[in-house]
Amino acid sequence: MSGATVHEFLAYWRHEGDLYSRRGDYEWMAGLLPGARVLEVGCGLGFGTAALVARGAAVFAVDSLPECLDATRERLDAGGAHAEYLLAEIAALDDAQVMRIADFAPDAVACWLMGAPASVTGAGVADGGKAVAAYRESVHRAVAELASRLPSVRWLHLVDRTAIPWQAKDIGRDTLAAYHAAKTLAGLPFSTRRQDALYRRLEADSLELAQMRRAHPSLKGVTPVLASLLAERTN
Repeated sequence: MSGATVHEFLAYWRHEGDLYSRRGDYEWMAGLLPGARVLEVGCGLGFGTAALVARGAAVFAVDSLPECLDATRERLDAGGAHAEYLLAEIAALDDAQVMRIADFAPDAVACWLMGAPASVTGAGVADGGKAVAAYRESVHRAVAELASRLPSVRWLHLVDRTAIPWQAKDIGRDTLAAYHAAKTLAGLPFSTRRQDALYRRLEADSLELAQMRRAHPSLKGVTPVLASLLAERTN
């Protein structure tokens, strides 16, 4: 798990986010997202925000934890960069918050490596990741529904960690696209194709995935990856 409390969650992501950043993973994510004005949902400690700004994007960063927004602001300020910030639960935005986002006029929405403390997700060591998966699914759906309400948004980009048999990654692309089409995007004006689903190998020093492999021997033959899915508005 990525931490039971907010303090543990932040400590975990300081370590993991730094690893991802040094490997170029956030740069890879940012390079896959079209658009010049990005609504970033769940900015965390700002590693992804910094990668988007470095790519030249204007960013509106949203997070439900004030500690995350503070860390993101400090990270960007240290580099002389700027973003807009909003403290909010994406599934419970009020009209004023939606108006602020709409006024920003994002043309893309990014939701990368969605997570939360176990105190929020209800995750436990023995639940096999079910609580985290349910939380991620509900947040992805809320993000997609918000994107559909914003007429300026053309692209929606989701990235999460998973594990797959690397030799079967082409089949996995079909599975990833079909999953989001049926769950995240169902009934919404966005579509995706198998070529919009991509994987990137993760190194073995990813703590959560290493723990997952130890806890579930059946996963020892699979490769930890970042799974990227880009969807485009259809109307």
